[in-house]
Amino acid sequence: MKIEGEEERYPLGEVSGRTLIDIGSGPTIYQLLSACTHFEDITMTDFLEVNRQELGLWLREEAGAFDWSTYSRHVCLIEGKGESWQEKEHQLRATVKRVLPIDVHQPQPLGTGSLAPLPADALVSAFCLEAVSPDLASFQRALDHITTLLRPGGHLLLIGALEESWYLAGEVRLVVVPVCEEEVREALVHSGYEVRDLRTYTMPAHLRTGVDDVKGIFFAWAQKKVGV
Repeated sequence: MKIEGEEERYPLGEVSGRTLIDIGSGPTIYQLLSACTHFEDITMTDFLEVNRQELGLWLREEAGAFDWSTYSRHVCLIEGKGESWQEKEHQLRATVKRVLPIDVHQPQPLGTGSLAPLPADALVSAFCLEAVSPDLASFQRALDHITTLLRPGGHLLLIGALEESWYLAGEVRLVVVPVCEEEVREALVHSGYEVRDLRTYTMPAHLRTGVDDVKGIFFAWAQKKVGV
C-alpha cells in the first residue's frame, strides 16, 4: 500500500528548512528518504539502544546493515527526479548528523543539554506515538511533549496506525492505543496545531498478516501555531 502525502509535501516546498527531527525512528530510514533533499540537518531518535545501533550500521555503511535499496529505488521513482538510489542514500547519510535517545513520555523528550539544534523547523514521526502509548491521554501527552521541540510556525508530519490495539514484537504482544481519525485531529488541535491535511487509508485484506489488528493508516500534516 502506498501512503500518499509525505512525499508530496516536500517537492511543493511547503515543508522545508534547516533542521528536522525524526521522532521514534526505530531501526528504519525510509521515512526520511524524501526529507533529506529539503533539510540540511536531520536528527534521528529512538528510545531503544538496539534501534540506534542498527541505524548506526546503515549510516556508517557497515557490514550487517539492512539493505534499504528497494525502498530508496521506490522513492526515487515516486519523486521522478532522475536521481539514482545510490545518490539518494548518500544524501541521507550526509544529512543525518546525529542519532539520539528519546523518551516521548518525558516533558523534555531529548533530555537536558541535547545535541540537537532546538527548536527544530520540522518534525517527522511514523508509527511511534500510538505504538508507545497505552491510552489516549498518554498519546496526547506524548504529542504535547514532542511539540516543545518544534518552533512556532514549524511543521509536523505524523503517520500512524488507525484502530490498532496490539502488535507482535517477535513473540511478545504489545498494547497500542486504538485511535480514530477524529481523535488524531483533536489531539493535534489540543497540542496547538493547525491541521493542514489529514488523510486516512483502509488496510487492504492482503496486507493483514496477523502481526497486528490495524484497520488503517493516517497521514497528518500540521503546522504549529505561533504563540504556542
